[in-house]
Amino acid sequence: MFKKILIANRGEIAVRVQRTCREMGIQTVSVHSTADEHSLHVKMADESVCIGPAKPSLSYLNIPAILSAAEITGAEAIHPGFGFLSENKEFAELCKKWEVDFIGPSESCIEKMGDKILSKEIAEAAGLPVLKPIKVKELSDGEILAAAKEMTYPVLIKASAGGGGRGMKRIDEESDLLHSIERLKTEALAGFGDDTLFIEKYITNPRHVEVQVLADKHGNVVHLGERDCTVQRRFQKIIEEAPCPVLTPEKREEICQSAVNLAKYVGYDSVGTVEYLYDLDTQKFYFMEMNTRIQVEHPVSEIRTGIDLISYQIRVANGEKLDITQEDIEFFGHSIECRINAEDPKTAMPSPGKIDYYHRPAGIGVRVDDFIYSGYSVLPFYDSMLSKVIVHGSDRTVCLKRMDRALSEMVIEGIKTNKELHQEIIHDEAFIGNNYSTNFLASKLK
Repeated sequence: MFKKILIANRGEIAVRVQRTCREMGIQTVSVHSTADEHSLHVKMADESVCIGPAKPSLSYLNIPAILSAAEITGAEAIHPGFGFLSENKEFAELCKKWEVDFIGPSESCIEKMGDKILSKEIAEAAGLPVLKPIKVKELSDGEILAAAKEMTYPVLIKASAGGGGRGMKRIDEESDLLHSIERLKTEALAGFGDDTLFIEKYITNPRHVEVQVLADKHGNVVHLGERDCTVQRRFQKIIEEAPCPVLTPEKREEICQSAVNLAKYVGYDSVGTVEYLYDLDTQKFYFMEMNTRIQVEHPVSEIRTGIDLISYQIRVANGEKLDITQEDIEFFGHSIECRINAEDPKTAMPSPGKIDYYHRPAGIGVRVDDFIYSGYSVLPFYDSMLSKVIVHGSDRTVCLKRMDRALSEMVIEGIKTNKELHQEIIHDEAFIGNNYSTNFLASKLK
């Protein structure tokens, strides 16, 4: 087993990885920007290395600095967390060249499944249902218009290299299509370094369902059930829960098995998530993409199964075989996660600043993954997520009451957060009754 792991990330995911490493007897190295000197992930690590200024491109995306930090501290492996370099094929390749283990899937899997067009072709070959994409680069303007018209509006433009809810735009009318493509090309090139776009049919009444998979380097794959991530704002997830409340047992088995089939087909060898759109009108599901990293919402699956995904991610990267089969995995009750962000609850504009007072909720069935504390200054340079409140109970009704109690206990003073928005959502009749789709929050905030 690794003796020392460098965590190439910050915030709550860095703290989350550190806690598992400590339980496994593994020393940790944190990296940080100059602005993050007082962050909790720096305080908790056995060692820390400053890798550059506040701007992510000069620090958390600075591959030479991160690899140098691993070398000078003697770290044997690097855990990338999520975001930043977690799905960067070049980074994974360079880790191998520097003889540092990358705690994630093979470079081949990252490359294949990171390309949203190629991943659809692979998923289709593996037998999964997909929404056929229109490849923008291969067509003239006239051909694009004709293909989109045949597909029928609304349609969705996507950046092939996009992620985290970025690089997407819904188009309802033909007159908006071409100029939106040009604008999104520019944004995709600036944000992802790749302006490849595609268009697919926009499902008007979908649920967003994803399946957590776990695979080793010896061909063994299991799933940890599905999660419902339908409550979103501008394609960014806000609330996740498991199991998905609208799936029948038969449909649940079908969608989970398809994710395992895809992981086996592509030779996957780490934790990962296969994402789907589930059409409420037709009760059909369609493959969207595969995320080749740990997900923000992974605690929802951990808390229902008692399985530490980070521990298995590390063990698999070390070459160990899975010591569990699908039959060994048991699912208990229901779980819900709320992402608490430093933002205005109405406009979603970031709200950086000093936290004057922070009180973390606790009690039976409540887990909080965070990195903030009283006196901590929320920085304007990074993602606005501060905390994840995760609750577990015997069923969804118990979870909703428990989440209501946990959120009422949570106190964050000095900055604006979206806590009140979460409280409003869990009291909403449509949410309680499962009568909603991915359009739920957009219509609610009008």
